[in-house]
Amino acid sequence: MTIPVIAIDGPSASGKGTVAALAARALGFHYLDSGAIYRVTAHAAGNRGVDLADEAGLAELARGLELRFDGVEVYLDGQPVGDAIRTEEAGRAASRIAALPALRAALLELQRGFRKAPGLVTDGRDMGSVVFPDATVKVFLTASAEERAQRRYKQLIEKGFDANLAALVQDLRERDARDASRASAPLHQAADAHLLDTTALTIAQAVDRVLGWYRQA
Repeated sequence: MTIPVIAIDGPSASGKGTVAALAARALGFHYLDSGAIYRVTAHAAGNRGVDLADEAGLAELARGLELRFDGVEVYLDGQPVGDAIRTEEAGRAASRIAALPALRAALLELQRGFRKAPGLVTDGRDMGSVVFPDATVKVFLTASAEERAQRRYKQLIEKGFDANLAALVQDLRERDARDASRASAPLHQAADAHLLDTTALTIAQAVDRVLGWYRQA
């Protein structure tokens, strides 16, 4: 039988990572945070002196990445990267390089390699539309820019980072526009994806919706 996949796509800070990780835990499935892969790639490029505008260099770097996920923790070459990839600067760098077709192609097989029994829950921008087009359940998870900025602001403050709410709203809107308009795998709701607006939902309610759709499938 085909290994089941729940693919949760959506804009930045929509809560898709939290929902995906909790759904994976509830089902006993593996979890893949595809956004973290782009963040780690940008992080590794900085450490190894590869310019973020060097598409060929980034693609070569990506093909040699040794990545492992343990829950929400990400390991690069056996070492945890921690909060170094969770800053706003890291997010902007990831969004920038995610528009590069050669890099996306290099990371495609790496991402598909996470599909292992008993199943996978993954989140990103194109998990259901490009990476796992045969996913058992596809979800497009979103929330208003203001609500997403509030969530990101709270998250950053709790981690000890400086944050400005107005700047976060503006940054999210710019990132949404960039992700939706890029030529390679733009952010959009797949025709067969369930729409899940979490603006007025709790995390538990959002997870229950996803698990319900999976049970129905």
